[in-house]
Amino acid sequence: MKCMEVKWCGFDFGQCIMEPGGLRNPRLFGEIYKELGRPELIPDKIRKYRILKEKYGSYGGIKETHRDEIYSFVLDSDPEAIELFSQKEQELLDLGDGLVDALDYLQAQDIELQVVSEMKKTLGPVGTDIVSRFLKGKGLVKYFKELVTPQGKINLETNVVDPRYKGHTKEDGTIYDVLAQELRERGIEPHEAAMVGDKPQTDIDPAHERGFKTVKYTGFVDLGPSKADVVIESFGELKAILRRKA
Repeated sequence: MKCMEVKWCGFDFGQCIMEPGGLRNPRLFGEIYKELGRPELIPDKIRKYRILKEKYGSYGGIKETHRDEIYSFVLDSDPEAIELFSQKEQELLDLGDGLVDALDYLQAQDIELQVVSEMKKTLGPVGTDIVSRFLKGKGLVKYFKELVTPQGKINLETNVVDPRYKGHTKEDGTIYDVLAQELRERGIEPHEAAMVGDKPQTDIDPAHERGFKTVKYTGFVDLGPSKADVVIESFGELKAILRRKA
């Protein structure tokens, strides 16, 4: 397998770091509305969530860019239901296969790590969003100190936001333009950086076109052809692919 020498590695969040396989909608909404004492609403909530999926294409897409519609359309802006949704979601989400072992290896190699997420909206104060809560709750802040998003670059330890990324997205590729410039300021060229993700149109192709090395992760779902340099099914494979560039 091709070996790539890098100084920096970025990871996508949804269907990559975060493995949604255990997040079955009947279970999620079942637990929420049983706890609220309104089990008769469960089928309607599952139906409404399915409507959003048909509208936007995937549950991951809804959560990353249309989370406010989950709260308003599916949960009827009920604060108790919204809080339970966030709580249960965190409990039922898991980590991608082999992730922690790979992160231990990359950190030992002194490869800088960041999460690069297409989180176009935050609901509530920065640092309390789904991505930040997941990374903190799963103990991943010891690997990822920063979260790069269209809302800005969030320091996960202090919640301080670097605004230079604000308004730039993965899909239009401009977030990688800003990232490349910031890395160059620290002495890291794009060809010395790798981006790991599952979506060709946001994680792989735009980064590849800007000179980043790219690794497509298919451990949860294979979303089709891409310009990826390497394709992996488990994060454990990163140990054979990436090493620190001298």
